[in-house]
Amino acid sequence: MIFRNVPRSLLRLLGPLFLCVALVGAAGCGGTDPAPAAASASAGASASAGGRVRAEPSAAPGWAKGFATVRADALPQQARDVLALIDKGGPYPYRQDGTVFGNFEKVLPRQKRGYYHEFTVRTPGERDRGARRIVTGDGGEFFYTDDHYETFKAVLR
Repeated sequence: MIFRNVPRSLLRLLGPLFLCVALVGAAGCGGTDPAPAAASASAGASASAGGRVRAEPSAAPGWAKGFATVRADALPQQARDVLALIDKGGPYPYRQDGTVFGNFEKVLPRQKRGYYHEFTVRTPGERDRGARRIVTGDGGEFFYTDDHYETFKAVLR
């Protein structure tokens, strides 16, 4: 313990005092107005770990809650090409494209069978279909995985 020569009775008194000071300091007390920070957060900005404010994409739709998100224009070019094919209705390069995605990993929200469909995102240098996929939902959802269904990101379009 740091305070070896301090009487226990004094430590019992100072302990809660230090805790209060720490909590008040963490709450932002010190004469600053927290309203501007709240206003900027509601306007689509958030503080990063370094304290810098960075712009966020528009609010994620309800179906994307709980998922990391990625803007469609930030996806690899091959994934953007697949999104364009999906929008056109094909033709798709792989016979498995557009087939029912079973969601056996249960990473995506549970839905009735046939709700989700998967599309291959070509991976340069891979000899087979690789691990990248776009999965669509009948409610307009788009998800991207680059690790063969272990994790998904909600695609914001």
